[in-house]
Amino acid sequence: MTAPIKFVYEFAEGSRDMAGLLGGKGAGLAEMTRIGLPVPPGFTVTTEACKVYLATGEEPAELGVEAARALAGLERAMGRELGAVEDPLLVSVRSGARFSMPGMMETILDIGLNDRSVTGLAKASGQERFAWDSYRRLIQMFGHTVMGVDGDLFEHAIAEHKRQRAVAADHELDTGELIKITDEFKAIIRKETGEDFPQDPADQLARAIRAVFDSWNGERARVYRRREHIPEDLGTAVNVQAMVFGNLGHDSGTGVAFTRDPATGERGVYGDYLPDAQGEDVVSGVRDALPLTELKAIDPRAYVQLGDHLRTLENHYRDLCDVEFTVERGRLWILQTRVGKRTAEAAFRIAHDLGEEGTISADEALIRVDGAELTRLMFPRFGTTDDNVPLAHGVPASPGAAVGVAVFDSAEAVRRAAAGEHTVLVRRETTPDDLPGMIAAEAVLTSRGGKTSHAAVVARGMGKVCVCGAEALAVDPAARRFTTPDGTVVNEGDTVSVDGTAGTVHLGELPLTASDVGRALESGTSTGPLTDAVLGALTHADSVRRLEVRANADTPEDAARARALGAQGIGLCRTEHMFLGERRALVEAMILARDDTAREEALAALLPLQRADFTRILAAMDGLPVTIRLLDPPLHEFLPDRTDLAVRLASTAHPDPHDRELLAAVERMDEQNPMLGLRGVRLGLAVPGLTAMQVRAVAEAVTERLRAGADPRAEIMIPLVGTVEELRLARAEAEEVLARVAAETGTSFDCPIGTMIELPRAALTAGRIAEAADFFSFGTNDLTQTTWGLSRDDAEASFFPLYLEKGVFGVSPFETIDQEGVGRLVELGVEAGRAVNPRLETGVCGEHGGDPESIHFFHGVGLDYVSCSPFRIPAARLEAGRAALTEPGLAPGAAATRSL
Repeated sequence: MTAPIKFVYEFAEGSRDMAGLLGGKGAGLAEMTRIGLPVPPGFTVTTEACKVYLATGEEPAELGVEAARALAGLERAMGRELGAVEDPLLVSVRSGARFSMPGMMETILDIGLNDRSVTGLAKASGQERFAWDSYRRLIQMFGHTVMGVDGDLFEHAIAEHKRQRAVAADHELDTGELIKITDEFKAIIRKETGEDFPQDPADQLARAIRAVFDSWNGERARVYRRREHIPEDLGTAVNVQAMVFGNLGHDSGTGVAFTRDPATGERGVYGDYLPDAQGEDVVSGVRDALPLTELKAIDPRAYVQLGDHLRTLENHYRDLCDVEFTVERGRLWILQTRVGKRTAEAAFRIAHDLGEEGTISADEALIRVDGAELTRLMFPRFGTTDDNVPLAHGVPASPGAAVGVAVFDSAEAVRRAAAGEHTVLVRRETTPDDLPGMIAAEAVLTSRGGKTSHAAVVARGMGKVCVCGAEALAVDPAARRFTTPDGTVVNEGDTVSVDGTAGTVHLGELPLTASDVGRALESGTSTGPLTDAVLGALTHADSVRRLEVRANADTPEDAARARALGAQGIGLCRTEHMFLGERRALVEAMILARDDTAREEALAALLPLQRADFTRILAAMDGLPVTIRLLDPPLHEFLPDRTDLAVRLASTAHPDPHDRELLAAVERMDEQNPMLGLRGVRLGLAVPGLTAMQVRAVAEAVTERLRAGADPRAEIMIPLVGTVEELRLARAEAEEVLARVAAETGTSFDCPIGTMIELPRAALTAGRIAEAADFFSFGTNDLTQTTWGLSRDDAEASFFPLYLEKGVFGVSPFETIDQEGVGRLVELGVEAGRAVNPRLETGVCGEHGGDPESIHFFHGVGLDYVSCSPFRIPAARLEAGRAALTEPGLAPGAAATRSL
């Protein structure tokens, strides 16, 4: 008999291993309770309860009974009853999904207050203002979150009171004003909803839990999950916890602490502290917090205790911990812990340092970083500009350099980004509703908040440049501008440069320079702690990975850079890129040739140019494989536009005969769908001498390098093969040319001949094709187009955004391999090809070869190598190492995870 499902767990019943059921926050609370930290007691409603609610619209029947039982236990632990008239117990209700979604779902504080218990709280605390401020906060949060009242109505009401009293901040309002505001808030709720603010504490709690469940499908939460690739079906847990108060006077406060700097990874205690405040005041950024070190002077005892608890947590979790805490009248409470979000720089430094300290293994250190983070570290930064004085300084919340036009609301950032414009989102402070704009912008700039504000936490998680707390800037969203102390006005549309490393903002576009990490990767020389960490991670990745990493490179310069970045050869050299510029005229001559003699003359003119290209590329990659793809694009791409030619001929009294020939050729070669027309192997078979010329150029380049005492390793790739017969015909012609060059030069060399698998039929008949191939290279760009039956350029410009929004795609199949469809074809191709030819070499040369998730898939299906653009090679090397460690059954650190 199956045991009944349990929907509610007291904190003492759970552990960190139950994050899927209790959510990350609930698992953290349970773990801290289990190891003896001072956690206010409470209980967690599981993600399973949320799933039932989302599926049926009703809470599980058992939930009410279990929650009542857990609440009774909480009341016993605290010695108070929820909402009691005398000294009431108050609770917070917070979301807590499996993966951290900062600010994306709902929180309601001070549940249990009503018109009677507020006076009891005032008496018990001895602070009437505190009690009414708490009641005001509850009504505002509950009215907006649970009852659906527009939050701006509350904000406008409290702003009017501050205006009348000539004060700038909420905490400057006295008790009398707070009582008036509370009455106004209740009137707003009554007017907007037709019902009164609920006075029953149990009703408040039940409705708050339901509202947190509903927030899982809120728009900002859905946007965040799409951005972070978090599954839609996980649901959120709900944590109900006894309230402790940091706004009880000078001996109270609240803060957020990190066991290491989340921006740089430097060792030490970092964070913010706000005396006489509640937690949302720190996170929202509406009040400027003090550095955490100030707590040492304010409350030395609490500071020492906090340091002890932080060390305990970092040692326990073996990672950077993000900890929320409250000091209530000198007593320290730990409210939450989680493995902290961090910048890419911090991720590498923390993993490296924990490895050096012996806290984690080298394998686990590698698993804790990823290719996307490494790529961000390779982006340029601002160069030194002595003549460009910053407009303002702020908190360097998320490093990097970004340039864009200033915009002052989320919608404008999204609109301009959709038009291809780079933007910087400027706000006083951000809220979860700003998420779409933060995603769209290149950088985020706020005049309020610190390293633990919403803007900082979310930007770090997304790898966005961010400067917070630039207090000198007077941001006016209504006027769509900000003003500096010296009177400089920056209007919407003006260009600004944001330096998230230095914490500065500049007017205009600053010049960019290569990053220290980028230079270190190319030179192999470290310049400091960060590059030590990056080079160390790559060295370990190279020692454990099975997949080779090659480059897509078409020029000697690209080849040399790729080799410096660690490429083990060239997996794709596209010869069509060698026919542009001045050489285009020779291709035109080949196309327009009226007979074999004219065509041979054009090909003969192209031959030495191709040979020189191949010779230089082989020199740059000496001793490493260079896979040269024969000419692939449709020939019409080398001819002028048909309409332009026709107009030119029609508007000229004496047309150029050459233009007439060109127009005739263009019309003769016109195709309805040229990407599925005369290209690839078909082109080589249809245009006599083209394949022979290119193969001869390769053979002669190999011969030249051999005579120079070098070690050229050229491979010839036949593109767009759909049947083994095509490959056999092309291979026979290529082998004949290779043999002829060997005889002419008296030089013996080996030049493997293979094909690019980029059509579904080729993958499905790979066993036959392998009979005539020395290697397979999967061209996943075209394989994705032909499998899905869509044009990448057209789709991304039309319905792709809609498909991503509606969840048809979790991510673009051109960005990450479609494992079920395109990936299955790759897998079938590898299996069938190797069944016929066990020595068959297989690789991928589409840009999926540089995508982290795709690399893990390619490792799993047994490819020999991935090939990607030079810039992505370091990330591909890193991910190939991580793939080897996370393969089931192989990795000692395979279970390592960032989530609690």
